[in-house]
Amino acid sequence: MAKFYNKITPRIQKFIEAQKIFFVATAPVEGRINLSPKGMDSLRVIEENRIIWLNVTGSGNETAAHVHQNERITIMMCAFEGAPNILRIYGKAREIKPNDKNWEELASLLPEIPGARQIFDVTVESAQTSCGMSIPFYEYKGEREDLNEWALKKEKNGIKQYWKDKNQTSIDGLETNIKN
Repeated sequence: MAKFYNKITPRIQKFIEAQKIFFVATAPVEGRINLSPKGMDSLRVIEENRIIWLNVTGSGNETAAHVHQNERITIMMCAFEGAPNILRIYGKAREIKPNDKNWEELASLLPEIPGARQIFDVTVESAQTSCGMSIPFYEYKGEREDLNEWALKKEKNGIKQYWKDKNQTSIDGLETNIKN
């Protein structure tokens, strides 16, 4: 049976901290809904109604484009080991870029990851747990280093050029405002 919470409880926080993968969903006012898997130990619970997530350079920048138009965001996690559980966090997100004044403060709470593009600061409106009894077991074998190695080879200027070439607009042509 699904249960709603108006904050991240200590039990929910413990579950979040144990997860190796999470999924982020956003949508523009009109256009495609985006759902992306994330990892790299890039999410932190800051307060009972606040999460930050470090987004790294990738083939697209859908979340940024959507958040500029529509702040709604859903983060989902599910247990692949141990007791079954699905967690959905519903909230509103704002984008923090490396040149923004509070970047350093928030970035200090997260691992340093090559190609870091933005931090999404999420105000949690509610959290929902559900059974997760149909989720299969999977074994965690480690992190993939391909993206980190790619970003290190590109270096900062190469990453910025990649943003200019590949991350300026969403797949629906929406502006991402990635200029720094």
